[in-house]
Amino acid sequence: MANQHKHKLRGVRNTPDELWDALDAGAKSIGSDRSAVTRQLWEAWLGYPGAEWPPAPKQDAGE
Repeated sequence: MANQHKHKLRGVRNTPDELWDALDAGAKSIGSDRSAVTRQLWEAWLGYPGAEWPPAPKQDAGE
């Protein structure tokens, strides 16, 4: 089917725009994207084997 996502689309509710924008800027500052950083955070928090916390964003990200 055309225009169908490869992966199931999931949303994060009740996220303020400024937090969403800061996450986007922070992810870009480390050469990543929101989805990849969010996935890394969840995997590390849940203690998945081999999971690592994503690096912190560069200082000026999200400001």
